[in-house]
Amino acid sequence: MENARVKTSLTPERLPRAVLSRLAEANRVFAAAFPGEPERRQPVHTLYGGAHLFEAQSAVRAGEIALEAMRLHAPDPVTFARALGLAGSETLADAADAAGAAGALAAAPRGSAGWLAATVHARVLGKLTREPVEDYRIDFEDGYGMRPDAEEDAHAVHAAEQVAAAENEGIRSPFVGLRIKPLTEEMRIRSVRTLDLFVTTLVTRLGGKLPRGLVITLPKVTVPEQPEALAAVLAALEGALGLADGSLRFEMMVETTASVIGPDGKVALPGLVAAAGGRCTGAHLGTYDYTTSNSIAPAHQHLGHPSCEFARQVMKVSLAGTEVLISDGSTIVMPLGPHRAPEGGALSEAQRAENRAAVHRGWRLSYGHVHHALVDGIYQGWDLHPAQLPARYGAVYAFFLEGIEAAGGRLRAFLQRATEATLLGDVFDDVATGQALLNYFLRAVACGAITEEEAEALSGLRAEELQMRQFARILQGRRSKA
Repeated sequence: MENARVKTSLTPERLPRAVLSRLAEANRVFAAAFPGEPERRQPVHTLYGGAHLFEAQSAVRAGEIALEAMRLHAPDPVTFARALGLAGSETLADAADAAGAAGALAAAPRGSAGWLAATVHARVLGKLTREPVEDYRIDFEDGYGMRPDAEEDAHAVHAAEQVAAAENEGIRSPFVGLRIKPLTEEMRIRSVRTLDLFVTTLVTRLGGKLPRGLVITLPKVTVPEQPEALAAVLAALEGALGLADGSLRFEMMVETTASVIGPDGKVALPGLVAAAGGRCTGAHLGTYDYTTSNSIAPAHQHLGHPSCEFARQVMKVSLAGTEVLISDGSTIVMPLGPHRAPEGGALSEAQRAENRAAVHRGWRLSYGHVHHALVDGIYQGWDLHPAQLPARYGAVYAFFLEGIEAAGGRLRAFLQRATEATLLGDVFDDVATGQALLNYFLRAVACGAITEEEAEALSGLRAEELQMRQFARILQGRRSKA
C-alpha cells in the first residue's frame, strides 16, 4: 500500500536513465566475472613426483610411507600433538602406552586439548589409510629434468597407462594430472608433445573418456600468449579425440615476477587468466622459482619470506570471487631422519631419537606454513614427499576442529535470522556471509576433518541442504516449505 505522506523529488523524467542503464550493465558484467567461490571440491594439497617414478600404486604407496612415519615418530596423540605444536599440547601428560593414551584422551571434553590431540591423531591415521593423497601431479618439469626425447616419450605413455590402470582398479587419487614443461621458446615443442602423448594414451586406454579430476599444470608463466597457446592446444586435442568442448582445463603456476606484476606495472594475473579462455581453474604459487626470480638468496627461499606473502596476497585479491582457486607453495625442508638402518641391522636408541627429532622439526615447520595459509584463506598447498602428509592433514584438521563449534553457532544463528527475514518478505542481501560459513563446513567435510553427521549437528543444516552447496538455495528451500 502506497504511503501518501511519502514525497520524492525524482520523477521518471528526471532520473538519469542513460547512466542508470550503464550501471545495470556494469553490474551484470561484474557479476558474471566474479560469480563467487566455485562449488567444486578443492583438494587440500597436491603431492608431486617425477614422471619417471609414477606407477598406478603411487598414491597408495604414499599413504604407506606416511603411515610408517606416524608409526615410528607419532605412535600416540600426545607425541603427534607436541610435534605439530597443537594448542595445549604442552599440558598433556606423557603416554605410558599409545593405545591407552588414545582412549583416555578421546574421552576428554570436546574442545579440550586432550580431545583435539586424540581427534586429530585418529582422523589423520584414518585419512592416510582411506585417502592418503587428494591430488597427485606427475611431474615432467623440475622433478623430472631434461632427458632424451625418446625417454620422455616413453615416460609420458607409461604415466598415462598407469593412471588408467589406477582408475580401473579404483585406487587413484580423486585428482590427478601432469605438470608439463613451460611453454618457453626452448621447451614449447617438447611440452606440447608430452601433453599430446599423455592425454591421447589416457583417453585411448579409458575407452574415449577422461578421468574425473584430471588436472594439467602450466609452469613458469610469463606472458598471456602461453596460457592462450595451451588453451588452443587443448581445444585441438578435444577435437581430435572426440572430447566435449572445454573438458580439458589447466592451472597456472605463479613462479615468476612477470606473472604477478606485468611490464605495464599492472597486476598480471587477471590478464593471464583471461587469455586462458575460461580453461584456467587454479593459480599455484611456486615458492622457490618465485623467490629465485626475486633474487632471494637460496638460504632464505622459503614460504615465510615477505616476497611470498606479497605474491599470495596479490593472488588472493586479484582472483577472489572468480572460478580460479588459489594454492600455496611447498615447504622444502623434508621431515626425514639422518640415519638409515644398515642392512640386517638396527639403529641405536640415540639414532632413533635423532631421527624422531628431525622428523618432528620438519612436521612443525610444515604445520606452521599450512596453518598460516589457512588463516589467509588459502586451502591448498604443495607437498614434496609423502612424509609431509601427516603434518598437512594435522594442520588442516586442527584448523577446522578448533573453529568448528564457533562457526556452527554463527551459522545456526545467521540461518535463523536470514530465514526469518526471508519469511517476513524483507530484502536479505547478505547471503555472502552465510555462504562463507557454509563453505567452511563443506571444506571440513570434504577433507575428512569432520563427518557429515557432525556437520549436520553443528550447523543446523540437513544433509540435503548441505548437498545444495548454496546458501541462497537453502533459504529458498526453507521458504518454500514454510
